[in-house]
Amino acid sequence: MEIIKAETHFNFVRLMKSATILSIAVILIGIGSLIWHGGPNYGIDFAGGSLIQVKFQAEPNADKIRAAFKTAGFEGSIIQQFGPNEVIVRTAESGADPKNLTARIDEALTTAFGKGVYEIRRIEIVGPKVGKDLTRKALLAIVFSWLGILIYVGVRFEFRYALGGIVSLIHDVLVTITFLSLFNKEFDLNIVAALLTIIGFSINDTIVIFDRIRENSKKNIKMPLMDVINMSVNQTLSRTILTSLTVFMVLLILFFFGGAVIHDFTFALLVGTVAGVYSTVFIASPIVLLFEKIKPTGLKRKA
Repeated sequence: MEIIKAETHFNFVRLMKSATILSIAVILIGIGSLIWHGGPNYGIDFAGGSLIQVKFQAEPNADKIRAAFKTAGFEGSIIQQFGPNEVIVRTAESGADPKNLTARIDEALTTAFGKGVYEIRRIEIVGPKVGKDLTRKALLAIVFSWLGILIYVGVRFEFRYALGGIVSLIHDVLVTITFLSLFNKEFDLNIVAALLTIIGFSINDTIVIFDRIRENSKKNIKMPLMDVINMSVNQTLSRTILTSLTVFMVLLILFFFGGAVIHDFTFALLVGTVAGVYSTVFIASPIVLLFEKIKPTGLKRKA
């Protein structure tokens, strides 16, 4: 871990073009993946439908469960292993009465497996209208978080800093969605919570670097802005690595040992944490330099 102790002198700005190309390539892959999969893999929170969690005394056969649900009138049920001898069944049906739904499932499972060898632990039903409303609110939550951060950073620093921060946050969200799509992870309210967490974590690190850039700019008025940015990022690099590595290690433990309930949530946070560190260093700060270069000549400092 010598990099944490030693003073570094990496030229991060020089890698801006390569980093931008890499980011665009990853996002384009994500768009292609979304098109290939026919859009995000929406959970019942957004798509509507029914979710049934069943625990068996012994490991069940997925085909047998699917056949039982088909007998009960649930065509195209998706069976997902949830834990030891436990499954989650997702169906497109969303208009059934919960009591009637439970009775149909109970009868079908009893016929297929016998009485007393299973337990219906949970049934959730989300109608299509509720799903659409939740989708709209989830998108608004993400957009409003971006707008709020844009205003805050713009007031605290300058507009170019705010724009750099927002571009990096949009990058983080798109990269996370890319990996969710590539691994066909379910997009539900837990993922929305993960995206909002990523936005908060990423902007915190970005503001630390922006603050250092502003501080060094005042101390080194004659120094080119490119050198100021490189110096500032290097000065905060150990803090960035320590903070992010600590979070990453905790998320890694939760990913492998936290259970199926938070598996996709921690997966999104793992991707978002890496993307957030990357974008803070290679996306947000160089955008500040880019805007410096396109300023009117009289307002520029030497870049």
